[in-house]
Amino acid sequence: MKPFNWKFVWYIIGILLIIESAFLFISTLVSAIYMEHDFIPFIISTLFTLCCGGLLIWSCYDHDKDLHRREGFFIVSFSWIALSFFGMLPFILSKSIPSVTDAFFETMSGFTTTGASILNDIDSLPHGVLFWRSIIQWLGGMGVIVFTLALLPRLGVAGGVQLFNSEAPGLTHDKLSPRIDQTAKRLWGMYLVITIACAGFLCAGPMSFFDSICHAFTTMATGGFSTKQASIAYWGSAYIEYIITAFMFIAGTNFTLVYFFLKGKPKKMFKDEEFRFYITVITVCTLVITIGLLTSGIMSGVESTFRTSLFQVVSLLTTTGFATADFIPWGTFYWVLMLMIMLPGGSAGSTSGGMKLVRVLVLTKNTVNEFKRQVHPNAILPVRINKVVVPFELVTKVLAFMFIYLMIILVSSLILAGLGTGFEESVGSVITCISNVGPGLGETGPSGNFANLHPFAKWFLSFIMLVGRLELFTVLTILTPSFWRE
Repeated sequence: MKPFNWKFVWYIIGILLIIESAFLFISTLVSAIYMEHDFIPFIISTLFTLCCGGLLIWSCYDHDKDLHRREGFFIVSFSWIALSFFGMLPFILSKSIPSVTDAFFETMSGFTTTGASILNDIDSLPHGVLFWRSIIQWLGGMGVIVFTLALLPRLGVAGGVQLFNSEAPGLTHDKLSPRIDQTAKRLWGMYLVITIACAGFLCAGPMSFFDSICHAFTTMATGGFSTKQASIAYWGSAYIEYIITAFMFIAGTNFTLVYFFLKGKPKKMFKDEEFRFYITVITVCTLVITIGLLTSGIMSGVESTFRTSLFQVVSLLTTTGFATADFIPWGTFYWVLMLMIMLPGGSAGSTSGGMKLVRVLVLTKNTVNEFKRQVHPNAILPVRINKVVVPFELVTKVLAFMFIYLMIILVSSLILAGLGTGFEESVGSVITCISNVGPGLGETGPSGNFANLHPFAKWFLSFIMLVGRLELFTVLTILTPSFWRE
């Protein structure tokens, strides 16, 4: 095994910090426009991040350009930690979030598009900070590494593939071009265009221009940070809810399918099994909740109940985490169902977190085949997705992924319980963080936040967010002894 290419690793981290400083500068401009007290903190954060990034690039400029799988795993994992440490500076320096623990939790929640928050009075935050909270989710949605590949084709195809495969979410992520940098450019170009469209539609309603931009960022990232403490419920607008529901749905769809749809090839989208499964899950869950709420008398009015149910289902399934209602008072059946909706997440190749629906589909088909093998033990029954046989090795990897995912939930819930966290909060917090959703249960539910958790719990859940965002194996692999063995 070749020696670890540390210089190239730090060189790439330096580039990422330069990119982060550019977006910090944009937030500085927002602060300047509104002439608020966070202007100087943003200036300091921008210059410090820029200098640190420039120093890393300068000191590692004569690097070996060979990038292998190990370096790819490490860059992707460590870059999110580095970006979060520098990204929390505006929160601390502006005293919007004076605690280092809380500021790191909020920033990691932003970059991983989790949307879990420790803030109790979001409405009082300055515009620069609110914009920064939103734009870090937007960057994290498509992936900072993918953004880098779009800007830096000089990395080359070999190095780019390692980074892209380590970060792109889901079981499969088809390239839109033979060149990985062209794929990254097309993904980010489409992401930007749809974000602008979302902002335009929101601005046509009761939202202000600033709120529209921020919510377009966090909707397309399936992040869920809002500029209001009451989230989307603040506007009480059916128009806003339907628009955000539509764009959350788009963000939870495989972007390769969205690309073909925009290119005038909608058949590719509707022929895709995962996409049809995605629609089925949303339809069934929405109808079950709507009928349940109406027949139990919890809510009245067919349209408003349907809209509320649809919004919660799409928000949680796509792991966005916006709220128009608190489902906890609805009863145990509903919050257990909501927990189950959080787990699968959206489609592979989308900005959603969670297990990804394609994995659930593979596991379901494999389970059905096992029952068939009981009757026909000699039958060859491969798992097929879109009429293509899924290799046995990939089915095995899905099984391992599901096992690790559930074990992390169980062990992590136990750790949080050991820190004095209640049962509902422990389970809900872990599931919402590993699935990058946002709201949990109990005090961490849609009407609460994570402010009262033990400090260690916040650091631990920050790690769980990262593990979930990078699909378990990317982060956990670098913690194994074999990874570091030369």
